[in-house]
Amino acid sequence: MKINGGFDVAGRIEKYMWLSSPSCAVLRRQLFLIRTLGPSYTSRTSYSQMERAHCSSISTPEADAEGVIRRITPVLDRTRYKGQAGRIAIIGGCREYTGAPYFTAISALKIGADLSHVFCTKDAATVIKSYSPELIVHPILEESYSIREDERETVSYKILTEIRKWLERFDCIVVGPGLGRDPFLLNCISDIMRHARQLNIPTVIDADGLFLVTNNIDLVKDNSLAILTPNKMEYKRLLEKILNSDVSEDNPSEQLRLLSQKIGGVTILRKGKEDLISDAETVTKVSTFGSPRRCGGQGDILSGSVAVFTSWARNYVMSSMPSSEKSLNPLILGCVAGSILLRKAATAAFASKKRATLTTDIIEFLGNSLEEISPAD
Repeated sequence: MKINGGFDVAGRIEKYMWLSSPSCAVLRRQLFLIRTLGPSYTSRTSYSQMERAHCSSISTPEADAEGVIRRITPVLDRTRYKGQAGRIAIIGGCREYTGAPYFTAISALKIGADLSHVFCTKDAATVIKSYSPELIVHPILEESYSIREDERETVSYKILTEIRKWLERFDCIVVGPGLGRDPFLLNCISDIMRHARQLNIPTVIDADGLFLVTNNIDLVKDNSLAILTPNKMEYKRLLEKILNSDVSEDNPSEQLRLLSQKIGGVTILRKGKEDLISDAETVTKVSTFGSPRRCGGQGDILSGSVAVFTSWARNYVMSSMPSSEKSLNPLILGCVAGSILLRKAATAAFASKKRATLTTDIIEFLGNSLEEISPAD
């Protein structure tokens, strides 16, 4: 049923129905009303009005996150070859921070990506390589302290030229884990992000990558293939910069939708007790409890997870998804899947380690947690 210049209201709500759990009776009632009350109802109610009413007066729908994972996780069979299950790149890692890019990269492999690359500074490369031989580490980034002022333009060009050789091979990149805030390095990362955008590569932006885009929002504005994953403080800074407002606890879903809309429809995963996810059209949440242990590094696991699931979701949408669901946003699906898997793995790790739970423990439970939801057999 189309209203207000052609919006298919029932279709747009039904489009996201399978993201919601079977117990979400509110959306079912909305759909029933739209289909049965006809023009007398829809002529007075635009889609955006209904969506805002849904976000403000009705609880945000819970995603059927495990159902999403089962749909988008690729089948393992003998015909597959290396690279088909995902080629992920992490751009981050500097002298001070080597753990974060490792957590992100190894999480991608533990979930099922075939190849995981790390592009980091030369000082960080040997350390990251020592953590695992499974990672492909590229020591090509530079910080200000290691180059002279008159070398900067030449070095910047060399960095971008080297990364350009690789970028088009990747299904998704993650920008930010362990990146630091060196001005020269951040300028280089800005150029890399622009090039990735030209190549239509999905880009997950976390940690210091969010610091970069908060101060240069044009890097992601109107980029439908960008995913921002802010924590509490990073989200607060985004709101202050973009909406000039404080965090709303009364209507967080609508505020998130407006923030995404203001940035041009980028996908935002707001991390918290409940992970809220929006692409300016819809808002969904994942609220399954994870772990009371809040050790550092869990956000790095999440960014790696979202990268892998986003690459799988895009393949699913292009090749396996029924035609009736083709308009679903694969980035939303990737965020939902990454969120629930981290929470499941954190629950399992805490059950085993209790207060001693570390990020490395959670990573070790990623595979088993995915297996419980979507068995490889």
